[in-house]
Amino acid sequence: MASSPGPLLLLDGDLNVVAMSRSFADTYGIDGATAVGRAMTSLGDGEWDVPTLHTLLKATASGVAEIEAYEMELRRPQRATRCVVIHAQRLVYLDLGNDRLLVAASDVTDARADEKVRDDALRQNLVLLQEVRHRVANSLQIIASVLLQNARKTTSEETRAHLRDAHNRVMSVAALERLLSLTGEKGVELRAYFEELCESIGASMISDRDQIRLFVTGDSGVVDARVSVSLGLIVTELVINALKHAFPEGRAGEIRVDCGFRGPNWTLTVMDDGVGMPTDPSLIRTGLGTSIVGALAQQLRAVVETTPGNPGTHVTITHTQIVLVADEDGREDDGAAPVAKVKES
Repeated sequence: MASSPGPLLLLDGDLNVVAMSRSFADTYGIDGATAVGRAMTSLGDGEWDVPTLHTLLKATASGVAEIEAYEMELRRPQRATRCVVIHAQRLVYLDLGNDRLLVAASDVTDARADEKVRDDALRQNLVLLQEVRHRVANSLQIIASVLLQNARKTTSEETRAHLRDAHNRVMSVAALERLLSLTGEKGVELRAYFEELCESIGASMISDRDQIRLFVTGDSGVVDARVSVSLGLIVTELVINALKHAFPEGRAGEIRVDCGFRGPNWTLTVMDDGVGMPTDPSLIRTGLGTSIVGALAQQLRAVVETTPGNPGTHVTITHTQIVLVADEDGREDDGAAPVAKVKES
């Protein structure tokens, strides 16, 4: 006990000191030579006379409980309060009447202070990051507004279309930055993001909301910011493309953005009930928007599939991290079946 590098006390069944390590005496300023035989509650200036600690030690000595990491404040006159973590264990001897209790008292004041400094710094950095994102969102909205104003002023229909597309792309990122400024680093809830994004696109490109309806359906899944940026840009491109080509000559219709999640797998579909794609493959054009969607999907390791909607067109982006295998009855595994039925994609 005397040579132990850790602050230890050996107590009897009545919580009197049997032995004390030199480390305990030095750490807590107690005269080890006079401590033996005294009650633990009388050590020092009485700072160890803590009713909760006394109750826990008595319960441990009787074998009813065992103290593991009980944290307490050690308050001493004319000295700084220390944070102490107590561990206590009953020692069982052949002589059952010879009760002994081994108590370790670790001073963790400095460690707790370091943790508080780290936590405070982390909170401050998070607040700063949210403020930066809020300012970035505001700046992007200003840029988007300038683009839209220039689109209204120009006499070239082609230039006007390019400026409006650029406006919507900027607004896609602005909407995400504003959402992140409110949620921090917890991830982005896709449905809420898509709803805000489609509202922005509709406001700039749909003159008659009764004529063309743009809405969002599906699950409320959460993805990290990097993925949400790409998905937001994909939705922007596909919705812009549908608004441009699906409803010619004042045709009415609707565009639906749907997202679905199944574990780590997700599916994003943008569908319209417009005129559909040309039946002649030579008439199908691949512009900038199609190239952007393909590149972003490749970054996400997702697959793009375009199919007729009868009427309209469906474009589906599918990300498969785990392939679910059908069982003997032809039913798909829902993720709760044995590992043997799950394959990594």
